[in-house]
Amino acid sequence: MKTKSFLETESDTQAEQAAPRQQPSVLDQAGGTKGIVYSTLPVLAFVIAHNFRGLTASIVAAFAVAVAIGVVRLVRKESVQPAIGGVFGVAIAAGIVWFTGSAKDYFLIGIWASLAGAVLFLASVLVRWPLAGVIWNAATGKGTVWRADKRSRLYYDVATLVLAAVFGARFVVQRYFYETDQVSSLGFAKIAMGFPLLALALLVVAWAARRSNKRLRAIGLLPAKHA
Repeated sequence: MKTKSFLETESDTQAEQAAPRQQPSVLDQAGGTKGIVYSTLPVLAFVIAHNFRGLTASIVAAFAVAVAIGVVRLVRKESVQPAIGGVFGVAIAAGIVWFTGSAKDYFLIGIWASLAGAVLFLASVLVRWPLAGVIWNAATGKGTVWRADKRSRLYYDVATLVLAAVFGARFVVQRYFYETDQVSSLGFAKIAMGFPLLALALLVVAWAARRSNKRLRAIGLLPAKHA
């Protein structure tokens, strides 16, 4: 059996160290597919418990499910960061509901956060720093070179406006259900307009990034790919 020499082993080690680390995707950061499913469970628990047992039971159910998810992920040695964020978010929402005595206020933070997101994304386009481009290129280490090309900025403008539309739609729809006291519809809208809708917008962001990179390589602002 042939064994590697010291120089070959050292060369392999250096190659591994030199290889760029793959950036975690949005799905990975959210805890993977399980993380997306887990994030909907406290909302479902809240809505179901509210329909059958009332306000107090809905608060307890949502918080208990969020904590249980954290425990399950810990036992399975999975990332607990999404679970911790989920528990924290549920705790704040439950605290607001407990204070106001209104079940619909469980969704209040998310509603106004959607409005803030829509305004922020739209404003970034108006000031010519589209956030889709800023965030994507910062995450991939390409900096701000894309801003030197008008067409690249246009691609990211489109992607950013799509994200603004997603957050704006969330606000309009959920605000309507909030004003009309439709707690069950609020829960459904939060789930349906959550990650599934955001995932579609992220496809547009990925499209913009590919088009921009191709354009920047063509005009020499990015190094050409080697086969």
